[in-house]
Parts: sequence; C-alpha cells; structure tokens
Amino acid sequence: MLQCVDRSNMELWDAYDGQGNKTGGELIRGQEIPEGCYHLVSEVVVRHEDGSFLLMQRSEDKAMFPGLFVAGAGGSALKEEGPYEAAVRELKEETGIEARELEQIYFCRSKDTLYYGYLCITGWDKKAVVLQAGETISFLWITAREFLEFVESEKYVWTQRERMEGYLDGVRTEEDNDCDFLYREF
Repeated sequence: MLQCVDRSNMELWDAYDGQGNKTGGELIRGQEIPEGCYHLVSEVVVRHEDGSFLLMQRSEDKAMFPGLFVAGAGGSALKEEGPYEAAVRELKEETGIEARELEQIYFCRSKDTLYYGYLCITGWDKKAVVLQAGETISFLWITAREFLEFVESEKYVWTQRERMEGYLDGVRTEEDNDCDFLYREF
C-alpha cells in the first residue's frame, strides 16, 4: 500500500560523501544517517573589528550541550544549501549579524558530519546581538586572551574546540589572519 508522508514539517538535508560531494540522496533531521553518508554543518566564529570574540550560550533545552557556550553560530545546511549559504543564514538567525564576507578557517569530518568553519570579522553593534528562541539564551563579547581561556573551560562545547584547533593556534600566535585551511578527521 502506498503511504503518503507529510514532508512540510521535516527538516531536509542533502546527503554527501566523505569528500563533500552531494550523492543525490536526501536525509531527514532526527533520522539515522546511513553509513558512508554525511550531512553538512556550518559554523561561524565571530570576531569583532576590535579583536574581541562573540560567545553564544546554548539553550538549556538543547539535546546536546545544553547551557554551554560556542563561538558564534552554527547549524545544519538545509537541502539545496551550500556550506557558505548555511553559515550566513545561521549567523543571521542565531545572532542577528549580517555577514558581508566570511573566510573559511577549517573543514573536518566526523562519523556522519562534514563541518565547515568560517570566520566573520564584523563591526556589528555589540549590543545589537539577537538571541534565537530555543537556540540561544545569552551572549558574551570577550578579549582574545579570555576567549583562549574560555574555550578550555567546562563551560565551552569541547567538540567545537577540537574542530577549530588550527584556528586557535593562529589566535594564540596572533597570526589568525594567516591561519591555514585545516582538515582533520576525528
């Protein structure tokens, strides 16, 4: 018997191979990702023109890492959306910041996810950061030194710290604009 499925309330993702190529398949948020398939996640580290970094606190209602902080914004790319477009969208949704230009600072792969990391350098009004209901509950602007200390704390999402380790090395040596593209598998 043919079964109709209401897809209007489903978040759909493109399926990718391990090298970041679309497979032509489709994934649905909340359903198991088949072995050998990946979904795409974009993350944006936000640095103000004055050198400070934006940390966003995740909602206590989040299934993963509730109440912890991350650098900037991030989330899954929707079907037909590339990593850059997803980064711009997630940044706007989760912080209100409209990006003019993003620089890719890392790419890494986990069991079923391809992570694309970007840097947004902005002159955005620090008081104009917007919280997204159900996603974020507070934010902090902190100096580079404080940022480096904070990411090592128990208040920070450790998996994001691992993904952006190469970028953090650049911040540590004050050569963040020259940070090499990082590829890691973990």
